[in-house]
Amino acid sequence: MNKAIFLDRDGVINKEMGHYVFNREEFEFEPGIFELCLRARQSGYLLVVITNQGGIQKGIYSIEQTDTLHIWMAEQFKMEGCPLDAIYLSPFHKDISKNLLSKPSSLMIEKACAKYQILPGQSWMIGDRERDIMSGKRAGCSTVGIGSDTQHSGSDIWVASVQELLAIDFF
Repeated sequence: MNKAIFLDRDGVINKEMGHYVFNREEFEFEPGIFELCLRARQSGYLLVVITNQGGIQKGIYSIEQTDTLHIWMAEQFKMEGCPLDAIYLSPFHKDISKNLLSKPSSLMIEKACAKYQILPGQSWMIGDRERDIMSGKRAGCSTVGIGSDTQHSGSDIWVASVQELLAIDFF
């Protein structure tokens, strides 16, 4: 069996811009994300992205644009020595339709656990929103909340940034 670090995308892998990011020009990696993922890899963790991309259902950008961005993003992780094992995304938006896939549901994590034989009890979900923490908890993972406010009071660990998380030996 395996263990994994489940990573939210916007606000964890890349900087939260306050609007939908769907192209390379606006995509800015969070400082420290590659170092964090490299350490996780060296500690035996798989790296799996779990992301809601509701802008697809809203018609702001397409699944093809998202796939192109994710291919490029995955290439950057590989070049940094910490390749991603998988990217799971939900194209739905809660204001348009109810669905079982989007966080705070744990379904994307559960699918990854089944496919990659991941033990959730030995894994971590890292996110910047309450829905990320809820998704991780529902799947049985430990959780890390990242952000400048106290919305992550339910997470196992809360830090202000990815760089602050690097100072903690949490896995």
